[in-house]
Amino acid sequence: MSTSEGWIREKALTAIYPEQVFRTLTRLAENWPPHALPLPALLEVFPLGEEALFHLFSVSSICATRIINDPEILLWLASPAICREASGYGRMIEDLRTLSTDAVAEANFRALRIWKGREMTRLALREVAQIAPLEEITAELSRLAEICLSQVFKHWDTELRKRLGAPDAEFAVLGLGKLGGRELNHSSDIDVIFLYSDEGQVTANLSYHEWFNRLSAKIVETFSSSSPAGSLFRIDLRLRPEGSAGPLARSLESMENYYAGFGEAWEQIALVRARGICGSEELAYEFLRQHQPFIYPKSPTPDLLEEIARVKHRIERDVVGHENLERNVKLGAGGIREIEFIVQALQLIHGARHAFLQETSTLKTLRALGELELLPRHDILILDRAYRFLRGVEHRLQIEAEQQTHTVPEEPEAQRRLALSLGLANAGALTAALHEQMGNVRAIFVRQMRDTLVDPAAIVDLSCFRDEARANKALTELARGRSAFHVAPRTRQVFRKLQPLLLRQLATAADPDASLNQFVRFVEVYGLRSLLFELLVVNPRLLELLIKTFDASHYAGELLVSHPQLLEEITRSGMLDRSLSVADHLERLAATGATASSLDPMRSYRQTRLLRVLLRDILHIASPEKIFAEHTVLAEACLVFMDRLLGESDALTIIALGKFGGREITYGADLDVLFVGENVRVAQSLIVQMAQRSSEGNIATLDARLRPDGEKGPLVCSLTTYESYYENRAQLWELQALTRARPIAGPEQEAFLEMAQRVWRQAGQAPDLIEQIRSMAERVRRERSSGADLLDFKTGTGGMVEAEFLVQALQMRAGIWEPNWEAALQRLAERRLIPEDEAAALKDGYAFLRGCESAARRWEIKTVSALPNDDFALQRLAIWVGYPDMERFSQDYLRARDSVHTVYERRLR
Repeated sequence: MSTSEGWIREKALTAIYPEQVFRTLTRLAENWPPHALPLPALLEVFPLGEEALFHLFSVSSICATRIINDPEILLWLASPAICREASGYGRMIEDLRTLSTDAVAEANFRALRIWKGREMTRLALREVAQIAPLEEITAELSRLAEICLSQVFKHWDTELRKRLGAPDAEFAVLGLGKLGGRELNHSSDIDVIFLYSDEGQVTANLSYHEWFNRLSAKIVETFSSSSPAGSLFRIDLRLRPEGSAGPLARSLESMENYYAGFGEAWEQIALVRARGICGSEELAYEFLRQHQPFIYPKSPTPDLLEEIARVKHRIERDVVGHENLERNVKLGAGGIREIEFIVQALQLIHGARHAFLQETSTLKTLRALGELELLPRHDILILDRAYRFLRGVEHRLQIEAEQQTHTVPEEPEAQRRLALSLGLANAGALTAALHEQMGNVRAIFVRQMRDTLVDPAAIVDLSCFRDEARANKALTELARGRSAFHVAPRTRQVFRKLQPLLLRQLATAADPDASLNQFVRFVEVYGLRSLLFELLVVNPRLLELLIKTFDASHYAGELLVSHPQLLEEITRSGMLDRSLSVADHLERLAATGATASSLDPMRSYRQTRLLRVLLRDILHIASPEKIFAEHTVLAEACLVFMDRLLGESDALTIIALGKFGGREITYGADLDVLFVGENVRVAQSLIVQMAQRSSEGNIATLDARLRPDGEKGPLVCSLTTYESYYENRAQLWELQALTRARPIAGPEQEAFLEMAQRVWRQAGQAPDLIEQIRSMAERVRRERSSGADLLDFKTGTGGMVEAEFLVQALQMRAGIWEPNWEAALQRLAERRLIPEDEAAALKDGYAFLRGCESAARRWEIKTVSALPNDDFALQRLAIWVGYPDMERFSQDYLRARDSVHTVYERRLR
């Protein structure tokens, strides 16, 4: 069909985000099915009005993309009953069956995924059109997740019974959190617990426990796997007994034993919203009946409110951060979580006596609290109004890309669009509304929660900490857990054994305060603390590894806190003992299941392997040279694998330069590359895909500025172009850069290398070679220096650049082709082109400076080229490098700089 651009632009101008609506309508018009009612006509009769549809396009790029890719979704939404009325369980199932011509489970549940995407789009449209109350939208979202869980469970239950035999026991999936409360948002994790009724044997070699854990694993695997048809839901199992350390599924008896002996206050809170989702309704009911005394104790612990306040404080401190307290509508000060905590705390205290409070829905419980006069009516109205407003903001934030975000953006334009979407006049009105609603909630929360903390009973030597009071508090929390009422005595006993070992390790850290804080956070997310404490007591080496990791790298600490399971994965037998080759990495990358459209498995692999290299580094399992090589091998494998994923690896030749070419990169390094060939699109895709960031981080930043004519030149050049450029127009520094050229992929590797070596050797015969290289070193010092020459260990006098330029100058003059700096220096010494004593002094000085660079970069995995200029940070760096005090470090640092500069001056006269 043909739809004029003018008509589209006129329609788009009425929207909140005209540019996005214009792009969407333009592409939709291009893809519009010829058999359908013309798009302009459809918009005129659209049941909710075209304004609602344009509103959706303005605030949700993911829904717009779905409709562009499949215009049949819009035709489906145009049916009057689809969007105007809530969909019950029956109609949802019927829609799924209508959409699925084959079995729902075929092709990795493709039909279920497509159906889920359609339903998410429908619900987003109902949300922005404001034709349904919050309870109706969240109930439908929850119903959507329930159906997905039920369909996946039924399939794998049937499959495993066919393959492995059938256990004579029941299975149930329990929903917790927002799923349990029928309050899911547009990008909720679904918190679940897997439960089976009895222990037994399916066969002589297969127990019920193993069978039901396989079933649970299949469910989790299905939900976590990616598919072009779309995602299902993110399953979160951290609320199960023992958290990430526990089995996926437990028997009813095992559950009872755990909660009776080890259940903590946060687990009480979690079970308040527990309900059966699928599987055996009788088993789910029996679980809730059995755990009624734990969830709603007749005599609640007197410091329950204190514990909830402490949990909330930890969330603000460790998850949200001070800078986002007023913008995070879920976890910030006065956010959704505070409303939930107020409600759940009163449920826990009064639920045993008032059955009406044993309700999973936050809003329904609020009303019950008002009817029972357990909260003033005025507070009920404030909390109800704030909850609806904050959930509305949360939903608008998440509808955009169905990502788990809760923070109001800082950008003025994004704030403006968010405000208009919520019916507010401008960003200022949004800020005022947030301030009012969250301020009201915080005031009620503070009134409800007591603010007293119990002092620790034990008196220990905390002199190694800068903030002894805070350290004291942290140790207390470790010892008594999150609720003294439910922490087993065994846990406290084990911690008494662990504490002196922990303090001994912390005393050796460069920053004991920060390391203890990270340790506390890790314990909180690990799962059952008693098991972790016992593991660390019997394995002090593991405790040492943890503290050294937290101390040496903030990045690694955050990675372990967000993925505590990595500790076991990386430290299991043999994982730290050997280096991996590019081929090893490529084999493992292929097994991750990463695709060009789904790179998170690759990013996750890269994070895990980077952590592994870091541990080998800080434990001194490998030499610095091997660590540099391992960084390079990992980066090279990721680049080669990405090149293969793009499907045109024969279209481009990739040349590594700089430290990447010399197999010498360290933490946070960009990868210097050249692209040889003619396929610019592949090169651009490589740069974008490698740098693109997700929750799993990014892969690497490719730097192609060493190409002919730098940033002004074409990204990809033919071999002929390179040869002509290097022979006729290249400056000496560009030819010098070829010293480290190393082909890593593509069909023209040998040809490029032969050409590069030829032009490089010709450049080495220039009469003024030494003078030009000295001049370049001086220019680098002037243009790139941090301003304090003494602190600048890279470009300053006697810095790394002098050592590198010196060796490269001697290489070029002698025609010694060797990309690796240390290997090149050794070859120069072997040929007596530099005296052995000078070579040794240069090597030692350079190694010291690289050690400083590596330790400094390791902290946040980003580029650092100078020493810090404050005493504490410098003292910390000195300890990281291996010095007990700053004075001895400073002496050796100055000696290294002098050694490098002395040889530099002597050889490049």
